[in-house]
Amino acid sequence: MGREQGSADKTRALRALAIAGAVTALASTSPAAHAQPAITGDDQPQSRILGGSGADTQEAPWAVALTDRYGNHFCGGTLIRAGEVVTAAHCAHDPLTGAERSPSDLKVVAGRTDLRSSEGTEAEVDSVWVHPQYEDFTTGDDLAVLKLSTPLPQRPLPVVEPGDESPYRPGAPARVYGWGRTSEDGPASDTLRSVEVPVAPDESCRSAYPNYDPSSMFCAGYPEGGRDACAGDSGGPIVADGRLIGVVSYGTGCGRPGTPGVYTRLSHYAP
Repeated sequence: MGREQGSADKTRALRALAIAGAVTALASTSPAAHAQPAITGDDQPQSRILGGSGADTQEAPWAVALTDRYGNHFCGGTLIRAGEVVTAAHCAHDPLTGAERSPSDLKVVAGRTDLRSSEGTEAEVDSVWVHPQYEDFTTGDDLAVLKLSTPLPQRPLPVVEPGDESPYRPGAPARVYGWGRTSEDGPASDTLRSVEVPVAPDESCRSAYPNYDPSSMFCAGYPEGGRDACAGDSGGPIVADGRLIGVVSYGTGCGRPGTPGVYTRLSHYAP
């Protein structure tokens, strides 16, 4: 399922999308979350940080939480410019109705390691751009950009260069961040966590996910499982060499053997 977290868990190709250079224009046009996707069942694809350790927004200032208007966390995102956040397309959709969320229903929280605190900065969302070819997180293009009403002071994270495939070689280390579940059936974490996972071979992803498309997705995780993203981590960052290389999209369960997490491949979205 998608890796989005709802209030109590209710919860491809436009190659002209140049995240590093033209994201502002695109943002004016807006899921896994890990927001709960429409499919259900224990063996269906879902998202979270499992088997990781505590992290801090001082070390990852670009890691942001997405909440509803009432402050309920459901997804993550990444600050790529002072006024722009990259997240998953499924996070921009209501998990129950499938309708796009209104910008007025969204808030971005930055600089808040512990979501129970009032530290950091909150920003309202002015507009939401969703990849026009997005249909479902399992078919790709799970990408959205939020344009904020006011810029955030936190340091943004550089995005992988268009066409750069070096971060996606099998075995390359990457780190995922989020406030999602720390176990498949457990509650979401109140504090930011991270976990290092290796990029998985495309063959492993194809065997686990029939709709896997290596042109716009990549997988990461250990063959034996144990470390992964989970529900509530959807939309959050996976980082390598100080660059944002992907967005948490979906997976089957959390940290299960033979089912690595699936991420949106950001190098694909280039001129």
